[in-house]
Amino acid sequence: MKLLEDALIKLSTVATDIVGVSGRAMVEALIVGQRDPKVLAELARGRMRGKRAALVQALTGRFDDHHAELARVLLDQIDALGVQIDRLTSRIEELIGAIPAAQPPSEKASHTGEDTYQPALPAVSRLDEVPGIGVKAAQVIIAEVGLDIGQFPTAAHLVSWARLSPRTIQSGAKQRTGATGKGNPYLKGVLGEAAAAAAKTDTFLGERYRRLVKRRGKLKALVAVARSILVIVWHLLADPTARYHDLGSDFYTSRIDTDRKTRTHIRQLQALGFTVTLTPAA
Repeated sequence: MKLLEDALIKLSTVATDIVGVSGRAMVEALIVGQRDPKVLAELARGRMRGKRAALVQALTGRFDDHHAELARVLLDQIDALGVQIDRLTSRIEELIGAIPAAQPPSEKASHTGEDTYQPALPAVSRLDEVPGIGVKAAQVIIAEVGLDIGQFPTAAHLVSWARLSPRTIQSGAKQRTGATGKGNPYLKGVLGEAAAAAAKTDTFLGERYRRLVKRRGKLKALVAVARSILVIVWHLLADPTARYHDLGSDFYTSRIDTDRKTRTHIRQLQALGFTVTLTPAA
């Protein structure tokens, strides 16, 4: 909040969310006249209490009555918008709940990709199981893609429509990669956020990002993960009984051909002039 920075209050440098429980309590105290940074820092809750020393420095400023008046107006606006968001969220849930295709099929169980079965879930709940996708993201995806997935015969058609497939630009004998294109900005935006969230998880998608970012860079790795998420979405929407099954962060390492890997390393060492003798580990 720029208003706090104008008053030399650097709360945002310590608190991730200045309108969260701790931040809101401190701002409210400032508004009613509390100026002692030590007293304000004691309003911290949860993990924020471990940052009280930093909070004392961040809350030392020149917050006056003028700032308090403007802060009250801004907080009231935030509260009013929060009420509207809650009302719209409830309405969205009602509308999606009224769509027959969004409800679980009549079967009592759905296949998970293994030899076990789990209860079928509504479309939003099934998408919510994918790492990086939350309820709101699932609602946006359904709003933009729809539930009639038959208009996309394959997952590749959906990925191409969303403009998440890299283009190849050819001029004579030369080829180079091009931008993916604009596509649906709302769908690409929510998939980008989902990819960024999935990249931080200890899952198959998270490991996929970490493997790609080393050689392709952050942006291309995020696009690749977003594409993978959209492919998963296509399969979940195409089969109402399908459930997400994570392949695990060890998916790549568990499928390494150790004999082939060993031969490759031996050849590389021999090319450098070494004689290799392998001794099995105890």
